[in-house]
Amino acid sequence: MLGVARWIHSRRRPALSEAHGGQDGIPQGDGASSRLKALRTAIAGIGTTLDENTTCAELTRAAVRLVGGVAAVMRRTGEGLTGYEELAGDGDLLPDSRWATAVARDVGQPAADGWTEPWIERPITGRTRPAICLPLTTGELQFGVLVCAREGRPYDRSDAELLALLAERTASHIRHAREYGRISRTAGDLQRALLSEPGRPHPNLDVAIRYLPAGGGVLVGGDWCETVRLHFGRTLLVVGDVMGHGLEAAVDMSAYRSSLRYIASSDLPPHRVLRQMDEIASQESERRPATCLIVRVDPGRSQVTVASAGHLPPALIGQDGETSLLPVQVGPPLGTGFGGYESVTYGIQPDQTLVLFTDGLVEHRGEDIDRSLHRLSRLHFKPTATVDDTIDTILARLDAHNAEDDVAVLAARPRIRQGSAAAAAGQS
Repeated sequence: MLGVARWIHSRRRPALSEAHGGQDGIPQGDGASSRLKALRTAIAGIGTTLDENTTCAELTRAAVRLVGGVAAVMRRTGEGLTGYEELAGDGDLLPDSRWATAVARDVGQPAADGWTEPWIERPITGRTRPAICLPLTTGELQFGVLVCAREGRPYDRSDAELLALLAERTASHIRHAREYGRISRTAGDLQRALLSEPGRPHPNLDVAIRYLPAGGGVLVGGDWCETVRLHFGRTLLVVGDVMGHGLEAAVDMSAYRSSLRYIASSDLPPHRVLRQMDEIASQESERRPATCLIVRVDPGRSQVTVASAGHLPPALIGQDGETSLLPVQVGPPLGTGFGGYESVTYGIQPDQTLVLFTDGLVEHRGEDIDRSLHRLSRLHFKPTATVDDTIDTILARLDAHNAEDDVAVLAARPRIRQGSAAAAAGQS
């Protein structure tokens, strides 16, 4: 990147603002200090997000503020350069995009000690409209070009240095944005693959699952749901939440799910499953801690057995449609190595629905968690609602689509088997 000190002191020529007035966006008569202030302001306003489109728009606006006229970006794709994008100013002043494409292909980046004439555009439709084209380059990567044009005064080397600095800084931000997007897509693909293949519960249990990434999927987190078949018609229901977001959280989420499936095959009670998951995770120093709630549903005995590792309790929707929270002894999160998990058993009927969820469903920033849970417990449901209807109602009433964190919800309801229903009818 061109040094700011070198840019200021080169040749001690009159400042742009002094030589040409204030028409190019830099305050008149303030000298080098004014240029430096304007440059710092411009640089600070570029790369405020990790969105490439926003970053390019910030660049063109900054370029117009500093040198006037119009600015646009042509981004490099697999097939070459795009047309003009993120336009700032009067687009009629821009040269033919084919010129910018040719310049980007044929010449390198101008510098104070290597100014090259091909960067200056000559007559356009019978008039002289100066234009300048600078590559969005960082290291060996080029992401496109910045094209600027204006009426009247041609661009000089000082203009080129200033715009080259902005272009190079923007290229660095574009690189970060693309890397961020790549990691986000990888994490999203991983999490979608995992969430799209939960285990199958027994036929005696209706189950529905929903997952909503925070902010419309900007970056995934470590929330997950799982169902595991056990012997004798029992099913293990699991909801977990790995600390943090991004690829690392999704990878750790996959590791927790793998250990859960392995341990659950031993048909241990929920608290012992948590204990073994905690022991495995605590031996891996880089594994992120996670909360986890395990519920073993036994429709044959009309029972659920619950254990928690730092997780919020499940909700139970009764026959009358009222919602209550099942008290559970909360142990430390997984990965701490502290252990100390306990199970508790409750009764459940075929017309009752069990709801497991991650904290993103109920939590609001700055609000006490008890108040957040109370909001859920106030919900009322129609007795005829299916498990899918139940989840949709919860998400809508708690405005989960605008949640500040990822949301994972699992609803389950024991199903009355035809043989059992017929036997009950005969006894009556």
